[in-house]
Amino acid sequence: MFMAEYTYSGRDEKGKMITGLIEKASENDVANFLLKKNITPVAIDVFHRQASFNDILQQYTKRKKVSDEELVMFCRQMYTINKAGLPLMQGLESLSVSISSGPLQECLIDVTHRLETGVSLSSAMGYHRHIFNNLFLGMIKIGEETGKLDNIFAQMGVYISRDIETKKSIKSALRYPSFVLSAMVVALFVVNLMVIPAFADMFSRFDAELPLPTRILIGTSQFFVDYWWLVISILAIIIMGLVAWIKTPDGQFLWHRLKLHIPIVGSLVNKAAISRYIRSFSLMLSSGLSMNKAIGLCADIIENEYLSFQIKKIKEGVERGDTLYRTHKKSGMFSPLILQMIQVGENSGQVDTLLMEVAESYEREVDYDLQSLSSKIEPILILIMAGFVVILALGIFLPMWEMFSIQQ
Repeated sequence: MFMAEYTYSGRDEKGKMITGLIEKASENDVANFLLKKNITPVAIDVFHRQASFNDILQQYTKRKKVSDEELVMFCRQMYTINKAGLPLMQGLESLSVSISSGPLQECLIDVTHRLETGVSLSSAMGYHRHIFNNLFLGMIKIGEETGKLDNIFAQMGVYISRDIETKKSIKSALRYPSFVLSAMVVALFVVNLMVIPAFADMFSRFDAELPLPTRILIGTSQFFVDYWWLVISILAIIIMGLVAWIKTPDGQFLWHRLKLHIPIVGSLVNKAAISRYIRSFSLMLSSGLSMNKAIGLCADIIENEYLSFQIKKIKEGVERGDTLYRTHKKSGMFSPLILQMIQVGENSGQVDTLLMEVAESYEREVDYDLQSLSSKIEPILILIMAGFVVILALGIFLPMWEMFSIQQ
């Protein structure tokens, strides 16, 4: 159960000012407690205690993330509870008891307690934004307003399931290239630190001029042997510098923009992000959310900052009275197919239905691109490996062939 500390001030029956510090779940709980003590509340404020190092450490170690799979199961169970007509608090209590202990169970217990104080489900879930994102909360609020919470939970379950499938496909497609690149990096260090020095020692016994490729290999290897610590330090500094720069607003914006133009992978990242935007936009429109608010929520849930910025510009254009078709066309992000469907949807009043069809089409394209990603990357990896082997072979075997010719 979520508890917080509150400072309060109030007057008793004699008009005397009473102040204190109390731990309760909400301001309503504090007010009820004071009224039971015949104290009329004057002011109730959250007490912000200065966190110690141990408090901060515990906060980060104890707050575990809820997996997407758990959220899908939660949505399906909540759909069943609402469809069966069970009271919301009763359903949440039963659900919190049935699931295994963890952050989701703690969250549901706290949400149930907050519902008992009279707050709405979306407001109670809003205290756990590390579990429920803006899209989730916005959709729950729509479900409360329209009385269709069961449909909302069903739609969110499908939405999150598709996200899971896409992430798994991306990981599966990148597993082999990542393994090959890692093996090449390890091989590069082993060859430079162990293999080439052994051959260099053998070649030094012969008083002969070595070919240029061999001299380059031996020089590179000698640098690695003598200054391996410097190489590792420089790489570590570069990586940490890039990570720190990407975490800055400007760096993140530029990096997210560059990701869209990376050969082979960039178009895939762009399609996946656009597909998520279209599906989210269609889902919110079909649920009854206003167009401006739907676009704003879509901008918040898109993980690419550059695309999020472009979507916010679309929202600004719509707020000025421009059409969906023109604002989307000005962004330069969308294919002619999407723009055509938006235009037809605006004219027919079925934007949500047509966009859902476009989203499914885009998702099929993303699935196809993911399946063919390995076949596109493999020739590049083979060329890199072939080049590495050729350079190594020339550097080592050329002097050996020359020595063999001299001996004959």
